[in-house]
Amino acid sequence: MSKILFLNPNKWGRGITPIWIASHSALLKNKGHETKLFDCTFYEEWTNHELKYNTKNRQYKESDYFNLVKFKKNNLVKDLETTIDEFKPDIIFWSAISSHIHGEGEYVNLQYGYELVKKLSKKNFLTVAGGLQITSSPDLAYSIYPNIDYFVSGESEFVLLEIANNLTNIENIKKINGLSFFDKNEKKFMKNKKQEIIKNLDKIPIYDYSLFDKKVFLRPYNGKVYNAVDYELSRGCIYTCSYCVETVIQKYYNFTESTPRGALVKAKNYLRTKSAKKIYDELKYLSENLSVKLIRSQDTNFLTIDHKVLYELEEFFLRDPLDIMIYIETRPEGINEKTVKLLKNLKVDGVGMGLELAGAQFRKNSLHRFVEEDKIIKAFKLLKDNGIKRTSYNIIGLPDQDEQSIIDTINFNRDLNPDNITVAFYTPYHGTPEQIKSYNKQYFTDNEKNLDAQLRTLSKSNLLSVEKLNYYKKNFVNMVRNEN
Repeated sequence: MSKILFLNPNKWGRGITPIWIASHSALLKNKGHETKLFDCTFYEEWTNHELKYNTKNRQYKESDYFNLVKFKKNNLVKDLETTIDEFKPDIIFWSAISSHIHGEGEYVNLQYGYELVKKLSKKNFLTVAGGLQITSSPDLAYSIYPNIDYFVSGESEFVLLEIANNLTNIENIKKINGLSFFDKNEKKFMKNKKQEIIKNLDKIPIYDYSLFDKKVFLRPYNGKVYNAVDYELSRGCIYTCSYCVETVIQKYYNFTESTPRGALVKAKNYLRTKSAKKIYDELKYLSENLSVKLIRSQDTNFLTIDHKVLYELEEFFLRDPLDIMIYIETRPEGINEKTVKLLKNLKVDGVGMGLELAGAQFRKNSLHRFVEEDKIIKAFKLLKDNGIKRTSYNIIGLPDQDEQSIIDTINFNRDLNPDNITVAFYTPYHGTPEQIKSYNKQYFTDNEKNLDAQLRTLSKSNLLSVEKLNYYKKNFVNMVRNEN
């Protein structure tokens, strides 16, 4: 039996239940290993308090969250060392790929975890890390994070299990597919064969949320605070938007061809879904055993999940309803009378949709994202008519995006009148087509050689100043609401 310590270097300033921790722990425990979590979330010295910032600029509604959740004044590194001394882990693991990939939160895990581990006074354990950066370029990751023992590209549940199973035989570990590492005997960086994609998600036991402290479950949502978890029904996305980190995972698993409308060729082989019974059983367990009210579905595009599975899941819900709300993300073109009825029966309370920016031609030509304005308008209206809350996701600072484009995007949001509005700076995630294009055009000249340049959202653009972008990000919601 091995002991694995998970490190969650979350800086968002609010609780989060990373899917990769729950999935990895479930599989390891099922095979007899012991797991523990060290969560950085509630350390005052560590957090960036993005929740406070985004509440102030009105992307999030005011709630009692900070009256219910208090942050620690303890020294983070000392507490981590104490945990290590007491638990005596064989492996410390952080950063991984799951469906929870949409923003900076998962992308930066590699850097933030590394910053902490390299501060430890002693090291008598293996350090293992995965995630999006490593999947894009393990060589580059090693050049920046050389003290990591093993790098995992792609999905890492079964890779980490193999490492845990073979701790007494390093030569066996060196043969595991999906791993990269510096071989001291060979004196060179080694990259093993790619691992196979996890085709059957039901092979992972019911996800283990027992590692999380109770206050991690508290989540502000539309002005109230609920017990919530992050959850995945599926993995993968059928679309190939040029700015999205999903394209890095697609490339790793050799899915690189897309249709003229931006959909992945052979998408059914890439998009994988749990069985309806597995999904229902997990949601019922979360509701009844952990008192979870809000399910934050992290599936990249909910309505491209196998509809046979979704309609079978609907039958479970209709026969034995669960006292939960679900927040999903999907694309406007999937919203119609039939799918809205499905969403209501699945207890979907809110839907987040990526507008990115106004202008179908820009989305098509620059972002490889194909959706017309009329479909977006119809989707927002249909959801409103059926009492489902709507959140619009917007990006500013994209390469070749000028100031008028931002103003047009503000006006488009004004017409749609979403219940909630979020806006983010464009970040050139390493290995995405948009990042490669940006690098070739020398918009972000250090991106190819330095992953660290992308670990925080970049407030710069080839057409707009940092000051101008910061102004629009700070005032975006107020301008949409005509209150600035």
